[in-house]
Amino acid sequence: MNLKSFKSRAYRKRKSLTSFLKRLQRKNPAGMDAMARETDKEVWTNIDCLTCANCCKTMTPTFLPADIKRISAHLKMTPAAFKEKWLTVDADNGDIVNINQPCQFLDLKTNFCSIYEVRPKDCSGFPHLKKKDVLEYTHVYTDNLHRCPATLKWAEEMQKKVIEQGILKK
Repeated sequence: MNLKSFKSRAYRKRKSLTSFLKRLQRKNPAGMDAMARETDKEVWTNIDCLTCANCCKTMTPTFLPADIKRISAHLKMTPAAFKEKWLTVDADNGDIVNINQPCQFLDLKTNFCSIYEVRPKDCSGFPHLKKKDVLEYTHVYTDNLHRCPATLKWAEEMQKKVIEQGILKK
């Protein structure tokens, strides 16, 4: 995957896809959760996170207390030592997040996560395309259009399906 071309495409399409997602959210047609799940499955047949890892390079997950406990145990550290070494509190929203970007657990040569088996819930759910009541998360998808090729492709495919089915006009 070429991240530069992905980002260029994402920025070109961001305005139209953001507008589409907002219009879709306002209309809130029936069947969107099923369509989103179906589209999610289709998208992942052509996306390999290990060729990208842009989320790990440019974002930080929110660490829940259960994440901290699980990961610190895996690393044979106390939760307090783990937090002191790797985490900080986001001044804007109070979330517990990584101090560093890219993520300290990402191997930049291979794009492998050294704590994959015990990674934060936020990471395991990313890019959150399978959420129930999918239209309540359009702000998340809009924010991730330029960060995640799967999100961009998902939004493009959703737009195509919605227009083809006459749910929204172009």
